[in-house]
Amino acid sequence: MKPRLTSRLAAMMLVAAVPLSLTACAKGGSSSTSGNEESGGGGTLTLWTHSAGNKNELASIKTIVDDFNASQTKYKVEVQAFPQESYNQSVAAAAAAKKLPCILDIDGPNVPNWAWAGYLAPLEGMDDVLSKYLPSTVGKYKDKYYSYGYFDVALNMTSRKSVLKKYGIRVPTVDEPWTGDEFMAGLKKIKDSGDFVNPLDLATGSTGEWWPYAYSPLLQSFGGDLINRNDYKSAEGVLNGDKALAWAAWFRGLATDKLMPLKSGADPGKDFLNGKTAILYNGSWGAADGRKKFGDDIVFLPPPDFGNGPKIGGASWQWGMSTNCGDNTAGAMEYMKFASTDKYVAMFATSAVAIPSTDAAAATVKGYETGGENDIFRQLSKEFAVVRPVTPGYPFIATEFTKTAQDILNGADPQKALDQAVKNIDDNQEANGFFE
Repeated sequence: MKPRLTSRLAAMMLVAAVPLSLTACAKGGSSSTSGNEESGGGGTLTLWTHSAGNKNELASIKTIVDDFNASQTKYKVEVQAFPQESYNQSVAAAAAAKKLPCILDIDGPNVPNWAWAGYLAPLEGMDDVLSKYLPSTVGKYKDKYYSYGYFDVALNMTSRKSVLKKYGIRVPTVDEPWTGDEFMAGLKKIKDSGDFVNPLDLATGSTGEWWPYAYSPLLQSFGGDLINRNDYKSAEGVLNGDKALAWAAWFRGLATDKLMPLKSGADPGKDFLNGKTAILYNGSWGAADGRKKFGDDIVFLPPPDFGNGPKIGGASWQWGMSTNCGDNTAGAMEYMKFASTDKYVAMFATSAVAIPSTDAAAATVKGYETGGENDIFRQLSKEFAVVRPVTPGYPFIATEFTKTAQDILNGADPQKALDQAVKNIDDNQEANGFFE
């Protein structure tokens, strides 16, 4: 797995821990003015980002801020960049002390928790603009926008044309993905050949947010889910019903039938590049290395359809406005609108080497234009991305699913494990009033 992804997904899980500490505080907005160095409707707005360790992304942030500051004289945005390792602790401490910055980046799946806790303000007057963004790149809660992101990434099954042709495996497309049976038959052909150590690698050695991000979409393709999304009150039936059990049997069976390693190596991407793995469950972040190694032989494919269509995880880092802007709330909204244009989406997505959030921006980013070499990832995101459950309880759900899926993979009884996960999730949703 690429180091950039590893740090991004690790950060997702760290951020997931932050809302749990936020909800321990009193629910509601903050009265502190630490987000504004001055009051009176004109002053300095502090912006926090976790991108101190990523010079390209940080440069894009500073360009947007500089452009905004030069566009008017009433407000001044100042950037405070944190190392990714300390960012989440800093945010949690600021939230507890009611001293959040006015503008900050947040991992997309955690936006509902932050909005519910009263730490994020809705982005008023941006519906028309944000309706043009990929659905997975905006944060919504109770029909209000709270955040937007400049990019997303797309999971896919990465393989080689020559490998698929050798074993008579059809190259699937967005319009005609593999069926579950077709996928499994292909894996068995590869295994029987003995040519690869891993017919498939799902990167099960990865940790944290990777598990719900990568594996709950496969559960959803079977027809299950992490929680009932009609009201978010209970996971009963969707996480422990027949379809979830079918997913669990399939997931465990991949390991017991030696179609994939029980625990993948430290770098599944490298194993694929070195010819150890035939099909790798990876993301758009691996495209450049794959093309460098295999050229036109490499293919990026949709995941299989296990009965309810292919599914992939969606949402990455996004920008929001805290309730701590005080008299400078109008200035923060000015910045959020200013920074949301296609020009900045294109610039930021280019610096992140990721899928631009809007069609207009994608048309200007090399490789992501219609027919470009990376257009496949935008297609996958548009057609198959599913955001993680839009409930304040998601951080707990993510942790519970991770533990349960790992237990099942290691031999736990699926029904008992999933029933316990449902009970724990339901108890947490009810105890915190997350569905009210």
